[in-house]
Amino acid sequence: MRKLLKSFKTEINPTVDQKIKINKTIGTCRYVYNFYLSHNKALYDNGEKFMTGKSFSVWLNNEYIPNNPDKAWIKEVSSKAIKKSIENGYTAFTRFFKHQCAFPRFKKKGKSDVKMYFIKNNPKDCICERHRLKIPTLGWVRIKEKGYIPTSKDRYVVRSGTISIKAGRYYVSALVELPDMKVANNNNNEGIGIDLGIKDFAIISNGKTYKNINKSTRLKKLEKQLRREQRYLSRKYENLKKGESTQKNIQKQKLKVQKLYHRISNIRTDYINKVIAEIVKTKPSYITIEDLNVSGMMKNRHLSKAVASQKFYEFRTKLKAKCDENGIELRVVDRWYPSSKLCHCCGTIKKDLKLSDRIYRCDCGYVEDRDVNAALNLKDALTYKIAR
Repeated sequence: MRKLLKSFKTEINPTVDQKIKINKTIGTCRYVYNFYLSHNKALYDNGEKFMTGKSFSVWLNNEYIPNNPDKAWIKEVSSKAIKKSIENGYTAFTRFFKHQCAFPRFKKKGKSDVKMYFIKNNPKDCICERHRLKIPTLGWVRIKEKGYIPTSKDRYVVRSGTISIKAGRYYVSALVELPDMKVANNNNNEGIGIDLGIKDFAIISNGKTYKNINKSTRLKKLEKQLRREQRYLSRKYENLKKGESTQKNIQKQKLKVQKLYHRISNIRTDYINKVIAEIVKTKPSYITIEDLNVSGMMKNRHLSKAVASQKFYEFRTKLKAKCDENGIELRVVDRWYPSSKLCHCCGTIKKDLKLSDRIYRCDCGYVEDRDVNAALNLKDALTYKIAR
């Protein structure tokens, strides 16, 4: 028996006043995040000490804002949201220093995904009913998908959450504390191996194959429509005179493009969710996948678009969460493991196997589809790491 924190994301229908507050809060969070990055960059250039998130928050409230009355609007929005944006900036710097990641990027208006953070401060906050959610500084906000987020009447507690905007639509992601859950024991069942690919999305060792949804007629039509709308938008920018402000027609066309992007992304995500749900329903004792070098695959200009559209990282993240929820062990095999070149029958490694060879033929007489052979090898892999 254990407690579980689970995130529920759904669309909300805020009022006009609530939309103004959300937009203002997100805009302020973006400004503070960028200010934190630029301030630390200036300190570094002057040879001064780096400022942590906590010390920057104290300096901002006690020194900077009182000495700059024109920046008093920063305090007009939720203080928790502002602190969270500073924490995000500090986390980005920590990754840069410790893990040698890229220098934190500045958030751009209308391009970066900045969110409004809220947390349960007192018992009257974050109360969830079937059709609405009470959010600090906003009050009751209507939920479009009724009954999706577990309600407070059923003893579910919303600990925190975020509000985001995508293609003109508003979404809430609520972190809910679920009651004690009993995790199922699947030790008696057989494990499975999953080989992810581009020709087909996923090939399972039990013989099941999930097709690449990007090859479907529905998505091809949407992508064709997206290319057309992008050309319209590009022409509008070309006709825009230098120094002239962005016209309303450009903003309308921009929203059209964003909506199409969002729709295509939602179709792909929905497909991933359905594939994972179907795999987990078989209740295997373990699932083995390969640690794909996605960033390396993206460098190939012939494959980059196809790799990005498959959403391999999202698949792995959601599969890990679903495995934890159902008590299934998720194994990750090293990216150098020769799953495709290894014969599942005799164990011989075929070094001259080409990418164009879709059928695996071994000298021992074993003949199998290349991807099915890889999935079977992943299932029987003895060297692996448990996904954390």
